[in-house]
Amino acid sequence: MKFRTELKASPFARKIRYGEPIFAIGSCFADEVGARLEADKFPITRNPLGTLFNPLSIYGLLGRALHQVVFTPDEVQQHTSGDHFLYGLPTRFTSDKADELLNEANEALYQTQLRFHEADHVLVTFGTAWLYRLNGEVVANCHKQPQSLFTRELASLHEITQRWSLMMQRHPAKQFIFTVSPIRHLGDGAEGNAVSKATLRLAVEELCSKHPNGHYFPAYELLLDDLRDYRFYADDLCHPSPQAVSYIYEKFAEAAFDDETRNTMNRLRTLTSFAAHRPLNPASEQYRNECRRIIERMEEEQRKNNHDFSAEIALLKGRV
Repeated sequence: MKFRTELKASPFARKIRYGEPIFAIGSCFADEVGARLEADKFPITRNPLGTLFNPLSIYGLLGRALHQVVFTPDEVQQHTSGDHFLYGLPTRFTSDKADELLNEANEALYQTQLRFHEADHVLVTFGTAWLYRLNGEVVANCHKQPQSLFTRELASLHEITQRWSLMMQRHPAKQFIFTVSPIRHLGDGAEGNAVSKATLRLAVEELCSKHPNGHYFPAYELLLDDLRDYRFYADDLCHPSPQAVSYIYEKFAEAAFDDETRNTMNRLRTLTSFAAHRPLNPASEQYRNECRRIIERMEEEQRKNNHDFSAEIALLKGRV
């Protein structure tokens, strides 16, 4: 008897290999998967512009970075508390000094442009199709300002596909990996969340069917149709649990990596897991010798293959 529908993601036409830079942008699910790629020593840049949810804001900010359209003083807003913010960026970009905010925001734009151009693979996660406009312009975040200032609407399928088609056409050498975040946006209501996710899923399907450099990874379906149980959600019943994210990442690895890459990943994991492990007797000479042996292997990986183990080496040297 079968008690669940286990899904298998379609293999990527072009696999991700070690040494090929990855650029991840979008909702917090891009951070979740990106963090696991980072832990497995893939060269990845994760959300340099902060967490972004709707596809128009993601596209707009990425386009702004690529065209070097910097933020200017007249765009800076101020809370009643005195903190400054920008409607074009999420809440991560807040400062009590306007000039510091602008410097941080424009440095993030510069790093986005740099890392995007370096990337071979672009991981894009759409969180919601609902968006807010202020004077007709889409905002990345409302920054807890009065809702009466904004108009709320659902991005149309045409708006999403038109913009992202342009992005994919302009960068045909890059592989765009799209996901729809499985995180439930219940602030929109269950019905609103369903309409939003359906819009995003249709948009991604159209993009990937039209462009050979587009691929869909079914993170959304893996949580809702494969795992399909509240025990795979965090306490808020909206975000996936760490166990669920690990399961989804395993499926991602199966689809995105070839055998050689997976073998390398497993080899590197033996080193990172040793560093993360808390020994029973850290003062023993046996453990210290083992630390020295692992440090040598990490340093060899850095020299030969450019895998960054600097944090783990520093940790282990502190134990020796």
